[in-house]
Amino acid sequence: MDKKKVLVAGATGYLGQFIVKELTKRNHEVRVLIRKESQKKLFSDIDDFFIGEITAPNSLKGVCEDIDWVFTSVGITRQKDGLTYMDVDYQGNSNLLQEAKRSGVDSFLYVSAIGGDKLRHLKIFEAKERFVDELKSSSLNYTIMRPNGFFSDMRDFLDMAKSGKVYLFGEGEFKLNPIHGEDLAKVCVDNINVENNEVIVGGPDMLSQNELALLALNAWDKKPGIVHLPDWIRKFTIWFLRTFTSSKTYGPIEFFLTLMAFDNMAEEVGEHHLVDFFKAEVEKKKRK
Repeated sequence: MDKKKVLVAGATGYLGQFIVKELTKRNHEVRVLIRKESQKKLFSDIDDFFIGEITAPNSLKGVCEDIDWVFTSVGITRQKDGLTYMDVDYQGNSNLLQEAKRSGVDSFLYVSAIGGDKLRHLKIFEAKERFVDELKSSSLNYTIMRPNGFFSDMRDFLDMAKSGKVYLFGEGEFKLNPIHGEDLAKVCVDNINVENNEVIVGGPDMLSQNELALLALNAWDKKPGIVHLPDWIRKFTIWFLRTFTSSKTYGPIEFFLTLMAFDNMAEEVGEHHLVDFFKAEVEKKKRK
C-alpha cells in the first residue's frame, strides 16, 4: 500500500493510541489532533500535531490540509466535562467532516458500535448514528466500524469481580465477543480506504455473560460468585435513571444495560484473548 498521510482524532483514547501505532508501523505519516500541548508527550514517534477543539470549528481550520485519510473515534462515553453526546459525538465529528470535505481527503473512517443503527433511541447512539447518516450522505469515501465492545469496557466486570461477586441480569447466557484495541486497529487500517464500507467486528473469543463473569472472578482468584438478578431490575434501573438523572449520567449506564439484554455477536478476529487482558489488568491493579 502506498504511503498515506493520516489524521487521527481521538488519538489519546483507548483505540486511538493503537491506531497511531498501527499506522506508524505500516510507514504511514500521522498527524494527531490534540486539545492541549501537554498531550504531545503521549506519543513518542509523532512530530506532526494539530492543536484544536473538535467542538470549536474555528480551531480546526486547516486540520485536514494535505491529509489523505481521516480516522476518528471521538466520543464522550467516559468523559465528564459538561458536553453532551450531541455536542461531541455528532457535532464535533461533523465539524471534522466539514474540514475533510474542504480539503478533499480520500477516505474518512468513523468508529460507532455494534447495533447502533438499531438502537437510535439510546442517547449515545442518537448522536453517533446522526453523524453516520451525515457521513454516508457526504461525497467522501467512508468506512463505518462497528466493534463489539472493547476489552477496556470489560473492566466493569473485573471491578465487580474484585469483591467476589458478579451481578448479571436474567440467565447470563447472552453472548458477546469484545475486541482488543490492537486487533481492532489492524482491522481499521485494513479497511480505511475501502469505498463505502461498514464493518461489524469482534474478538476471537465468543463468551456468554456467565463465562465472562467467571474469567473476571478467576483473574482475582475468587471462587465462582455469580448472582443472577431478575430482568425487571435492569429495566427499572434504565427507567429510573432516564427519569431522574441527566443524559450525562444515564447515557453510559443505559448503553451498558441495554446491550446486556441480547446477543452481540460479530465476526471473530484478532489474536488477543480476554483472559490474558484480565490477568494483566489485575497485576497492574495489585502493583498500585
